[in-house]
Amino acid sequence: MTQTKSKKDVKKKKFTLKMPQGTDMPVMLAILFLMVFGIIMVASASMGLSVGNSRYLLITTAKQVIFVAAGYCVMTTLANRFTLHYLRSRQFSSLVLITLFSLFACLAFPAVGGAKAWVRIPLGITEITLQPSEFAKIVAILIVAAYTGDISKRFPSAWEMLKKPVCFILIFVGIVLVLQSDFGSAAVIFLISCVCFLIPNHIQMRGFQRFLIVAFWAVLIFAVFLLSPYGESFIRTLPFLKEYQVNRFLSAIDPFSDQYNTGYQLINGLISFASGGWFGVGFGNSVRKYTDFPAANTDFILAIVVEELGFVGFLALLTAYGVIIFRLLSYAMKMKSEKGRIVLVGTAMYLLFHIVFNIGGVTGLIPLTGIPLLMVSAGGSSTMSFMACVGLSQAVIAAFRRGEIQ
Repeated sequence: MTQTKSKKDVKKKKFTLKMPQGTDMPVMLAILFLMVFGIIMVASASMGLSVGNSRYLLITTAKQVIFVAAGYCVMTTLANRFTLHYLRSRQFSSLVLITLFSLFACLAFPAVGGAKAWVRIPLGITEITLQPSEFAKIVAILIVAAYTGDISKRFPSAWEMLKKPVCFILIFVGIVLVLQSDFGSAAVIFLISCVCFLIPNHIQMRGFQRFLIVAFWAVLIFAVFLLSPYGESFIRTLPFLKEYQVNRFLSAIDPFSDQYNTGYQLINGLISFASGGWFGVGFGNSVRKYTDFPAANTDFILAIVVEELGFVGFLALLTAYGVIIFRLLSYAMKMKSEKGRIVLVGTAMYLLFHIVFNIGGVTGLIPLTGIPLLMVSAGGSSTMSFMACVGLSQAVIAAFRRGEIQ
């Protein structure tokens, strides 16, 4: 009798849309704010793109609502069902293989903006596009947690311990960077993984961790050189960069050198920032979105946010992001479980790197990478992927607060 009741309880728990006991409420409130804020701003930013196509605004907004609702369902389900024991199961191995297959599947579809990063699913009057590389970011975090977290066993060499996670990460990055030509997503996957590799305290990982730290500073110094006036001539000589990638570097160095072509989008974004002031021109009153402003509701939506809501709106958005990152990192510092810490830090880095790449690209501090502003830019894959990652983190936090993990 007790066993039957237990099974029923498990079944009910599987389909509940309520967050579990022990959920961190500040993170939850920040996510709810971003859900509503994102839908509103996607609708506003899409107004300019809907001129001459009355259905575009309705379809884009409806798709964003559906993706946010689906993301919420995924988040709550994972928050209730995920445990760290899953990382040792066959289902996790299957998830890694499915992710690899989905990354290769993108190559069967036509390129967009020079990248073959999307799977396109026709759906009546519109189509749904999914970007598997967004979900690969979650799987990369889980791979590092599965193979390096809470490992007490001593291996014959450091490579024996690290070969599986490193190979999986490099394969993910290689497919996205070389075959899909999506530098932004490849860079985020790589950076998230590198930070996650720094968390385990296993003695055989210390040499690898020191190497990652040195490599990070070397790459940072090289990036500063590339974005300096001295780097322009060097960038033009790089044979592996495509023309549009070279133009993105040159636009970041000086967008006004070709203001009506390669620098046009960035200059429009900077004008939007300058027009917003402290309180903006008012919701829905953006002027730039009615000009020929590409990616107004995706990569450059922050420019519309600042133009309409001003610096105050920008601070409100950063505050919501900051709450999530701060709470995740604070829990990571409290718990002893390395797997749990990797999940929390990985989720925080997922959000942080998206913020840095998007804001840096929109303001011309770094080249444009096509990285969306999470929960705000139009796009189902990034929204659902990040909400799923938050669900995993909430599951870890809830288990920690209930005393199920240390």
